[in-house]
Amino acid sequence: MKLKNSSIPAIYLASQSPRRRDLLRSAGLAPIVIAPDSDQDPEQLERTLPGEVPLAYVKRVANAKLQQALLQLNRLSPQRRPRPADLIIAADTVVALDGESLGKPANRSQAGKMLARLSDKTHEVITSVSISRFDVRDSGEVTVRSEVTFAPLSQAWIKAYVDSKEPMDKAGGYGIQGAAGSLIPRISGSYSGIMGLPLHETLLLIQRLSRKR
Repeated sequence: MKLKNSSIPAIYLASQSPRRRDLLRSAGLAPIVIAPDSDQDPEQLERTLPGEVPLAYVKRVANAKLQQALLQLNRLSPQRRPRPADLIIAADTVVALDGESLGKPANRSQAGKMLARLSDKTHEVITSVSISRFDVRDSGEVTVRSEVTFAPLSQAWIKAYVDSKEPMDKAGGYGIQGAAGSLIPRISGSYSGIMGLPLHETLLLIQRLSRKR
């Protein structure tokens, strides 16, 4: 599924994830990546609240990222701001195991522990996407849940994978599109959602919001 650039407004992506950017590009879009303000603290934003389940967590964080991006864009000079119908997209992904949210590992040790926990188990990957017009006249969200099964992971493989630094910017400490994919025998759900952006569902939402220009 590809969208015609002439049929949609400009897309602003409130994410530094190259995977989300490339997924949108694969659909024929040219997202404008919003660099976060220097005073933003992503660790504080992504901290799990007491008693917060993974589904509630990922929805809250995606919406919070969207609100931060809207505030940031509104601080620009009028000449640099998006047009009213331009769309701002934010997303968040969490790995859920036994009811616990596994976000991005803070260090190598934490990455190794996450992977050891995921070894030989099935876990859930939840990605929530929040989209708004710049003038906030309309908005929407979509959340997609998928299941991922890992084969048994040896300590030697975990160490080598952590040494590659691939786990460090990814929820749950792995990327399905990288070396970890060879040890995932089964998934159920959205492959692109596991990567960080459920592309089909996101494009449908973009289409809906783009009709009201």
